[in-house]
Amino acid sequence: MTDSLEQLRRCHFAVDLGAARTRVYVKGAGLVVDQPSVAAINTKTGALIAVGEFAEKMTGRTPDYIRVVRPVSGGTVVDIEMAQRMLRQLLGDKVRRTLRRKPRLRAAACTPHDADPLAQRAAIETLVGLGARRVELVDTLIAAAVGCGLPVEQPEATMVMVCGAAATQLAVLSLGSIVTAGRVPVGGEAVDHAIVQHLRHQHELMLPSQAVRPLQLALSGNGLTPHGPASTEIHGRDVATGLARSVQVDTAAVRDAIQTLLTAVLDGIGKVLRACPPDLVADLADRGIMMVGGSALLPGLDQMLRQATGMPVHIAERPDVCAVQGLGYMLEGKIEPLILNPLAS
Repeated sequence: MTDSLEQLRRCHFAVDLGAARTRVYVKGAGLVVDQPSVAAINTKTGALIAVGEFAEKMTGRTPDYIRVVRPVSGGTVVDIEMAQRMLRQLLGDKVRRTLRRKPRLRAAACTPHDADPLAQRAAIETLVGLGARRVELVDTLIAAAVGCGLPVEQPEATMVMVCGAAATQLAVLSLGSIVTAGRVPVGGEAVDHAIVQHLRHQHELMLPSQAVRPLQLALSGNGLTPHGPASTEIHGRDVATGLARSVQVDTAAVRDAIQTLLTAVLDGIGKVLRACPPDLVADLADRGIMMVGGSALLPGLDQMLRQATGMPVHIAERPDVCAVQGLGYMLEGKIEPLILNPLAS
């Protein structure tokens, strides 16, 4: 990682293009963009109407000639042109003018651990379209571990769990590199979808697309644990009549509805640990798992993992911005690489 740190120190800005949110860190200025990865366009003229939070509020509320799109899916750019237009609008004229003054503008970007060459190329082309002459790619797992303060450069095990909107990534790191890693196709969106489907089938209730996260509505208090509230009131639309209706939802039934998804995450943790050297697993018994990503804040998830694995489970101080913060630390030169001092002969 030492060589890559030297290259990253020369970068001027960093981008974390996530399925849920886009974040941009500018060297010397800090985090300048933290907005939903959403854009609204006029299908008749092709004009960009809105981006970020305002565009997200339009979801499900637009006339026929306005389409709300998400140019990023699963951490991968699926529409390069739209991603570039969205980023230009999010950055604003002032920040873009500042970046254009930089000679040989360099950028850094997060990519998922299992990103194929096409996905990596899409991320590079997106930033090249913004004027970057060179783009450095950093594994999201490493960036997130650096951002939450884990000693990734040391010869000791650290385990990070990136809970994203589309997937959950897990890795054991040591000496600045990934020892073992895994990906589970279960994220915050899948959990939300499971709860929405449960309410539809069991209560014939449809939640509005712009409601607060269904999980946080249905699982307040202690969340996924049995100590949470026995029931909670949910407002939505009746499937048959289309009228507004409220129902009392049994939180135990909601827990059962998402248990299968969370079991897949536990299986992923077990698979990563089984592929890890015993010495590193022994380190993890004391240090535990660090949870980052927006979905790490799902109520009760950390307690459930703690009970299932028997390991300490911690949530980063600001789990949603750890990845871009880690890129920022690398850009600012705040990460000191491990220097090997061979024995003198």
